[in-house]
Amino acid sequence: MLFLVAALLLLGVLLGTVAHAPLAFTVAAAAVIAAWLGIFAARERRARRH
Repeated sequence: MLFLVAALLLLGVLLGTVAHAPLAFTVAAAAVIAAWLGIFAARERRARRH
């Protein structure tokens, strides 16, 4: 899943509107999305174990 996030970020930087955003904003947004995906995955794993 982390590979997918990195691939989409790279694609966005090269081709999308992320190319027009400042690098600091792009990195911060990527970190927020990665954290959200990590929290979601952890909650799903925990919910399926119980």
